[in-house]
Amino acid sequence: MTRRDDEPTFFALDYVTITRDPRTQLVVAIGGDARAAGILQTAGGFCSAPVAGRDYHRLPHHLPVEHQRHGATAAAHALLLAGYSVHLDPSLNTLTAPDGDRQAARRYLDRLAERARAAETDQDVAAVLTEIAAPEEGLLPQLVQSLITTWATWGERRCDDGLDEGPVDQLMETTSSLSNNARRITQIRNQAARHTSPAAAPEKAVPPPAPSAAPSARRR
Repeated sequence: MTRRDDEPTFFALDYVTITRDPRTQLVVAIGGDARAAGILQTAGGFCSAPVAGRDYHRLPHHLPVEHQRHGATAAAHALLLAGYSVHLDPSLNTLTAPDGDRQAARRYLDRLAERARAAETDQDVAAVLTEIAAPEEGLLPQLVQSLITTWATWGERRCDDGLDEGPVDQLMETTSSLSNNARRITQIRNQAARHTSPAAAPEKAVPPPAPSAAPSARRR
């Protein structure tokens, strides 16, 4: 394939992604070469983490969230200055507006409430409930996941410190109840989605008159 001068050239080894692993919540960096690894370590405090097949870099375990963000942002900007292409997870960028994510979430919830107020059919209601309780992507399942993470890390710390785990157990029970309610809302959403509003229902057909006995006799 002929190379075009008006199109960009991408070098896979020069592209670095800095993001948060959704399972472990570790801040990781993928891609880059040996020079990028040095920048990640000196500018951001990343550690090399060799695994089967390839290496990656991560910030230390149990680092406070703000320290994670500062390390990720510092490493990203140092890499950019060195000529690397970098994707930095927006949630790790300390240069964004401090309340940007919170304000965006509030605007989203306000729009969802407006849609709920303007709903004219069961299908409109079902669409709103889908946003709230859809598996994994809905608001409630994501909130449940955040609470599970809070419960697990909090419980581990209180256990290690020999502290009463009663409040942790209460949070676990509340989280479980919220998860069950999310499933119930999903069931209600399914009922709403299946329901046909009276305005859209077809008019009842007038049953035809019963056949007379004469045609039956002719058929015989």
